[in-house]
Amino acid sequence: MATMGIDTPRRRAAGMVCTGILVLIAVAFLAPLIWLVLSCFDSAAQTSVKLPDHPSIDNFRAVMNTDMLWRPLWNGLLLCGGSALITVVIATLAAYPLSRYQTRFRKPFLYTVLFATGLPITAIMVPVYGLFLRLQLIDSMPATAVFLATTSLPFAIWLIKGFIDNVPISLEEASWVDGASPMAALRYIVVPLIAPGMSVVLIFTFIQAWGNFFVPFILLQSPEKLPASVTVFTFFGQYGAVAYGQLAAYSVLYSMPVVVLYLIVSRAMGGAFRFAGAAKG
Repeated sequence: MATMGIDTPRRRAAGMVCTGILVLIAVAFLAPLIWLVLSCFDSAAQTSVKLPDHPSIDNFRAVMNTDMLWRPLWNGLLLCGGSALITVVIATLAAYPLSRYQTRFRKPFLYTVLFATGLPITAIMVPVYGLFLRLQLIDSMPATAVFLATTSLPFAIWLIKGFIDNVPISLEEASWVDGASPMAALRYIVVPLIAPGMSVVLIFTFIQAWGNFFVPFILLQSPEKLPASVTVFTFFGQYGAVAYGQLAAYSVLYSMPVVVLYLIVSRAMGGAFRFAGAAKG
């Protein structure tokens, strides 16, 4: 055991190599963020990372209008917020019986959900597009939100089932003795205890949908219905040469709803589960 603390030249070299690799990885992650922050205040921004010669907020002024920013953001909030809410509600209702009841189809259903979790969404977009076309749901925001929720459900069910598994069953048994139905026990006992976990699923689902470019690009066709994740594509083609400064400013504003949602939920939930002690007393 004493030899593990000896600082040899070989160990120092290995440590320097590991540190160098970690620094390179950190730079690879930080460089795009640094470019984003610097370029949004630079009217003549290019792809290189440099301090702006004349810092200004002209890029923000250029993109802060209804067609380019506010309407796509509002569409994205409706689309992703609706998708996240649908996902959390249905995943909770599906995870509760999977956690509490032993049935013949429980394991096959869980394996099916696990398989669906790893299914790439691009593999099913062609039949989904054909289905939407046949049902005349192309360019429908509610239908697109439901489809986005469907793609998030398998992973959400797995997560929420794990949270429900940690809730002591004795709490529900006490409510059943008092005459509460399983749905009442779920609503008044289980849901308040797993609310932090549900908020995590809500944020995760919202972020997934918020950054989803492919699904709304395929299923929505009217420009006035496109979310911000698709509108950002117009900076690369519709307006000719790429305006990197405006693109950076738009990207910063586009990221704000996710940051605000995280801050609101984390402050509201306190960031802690309170299962311990729930069965005491």
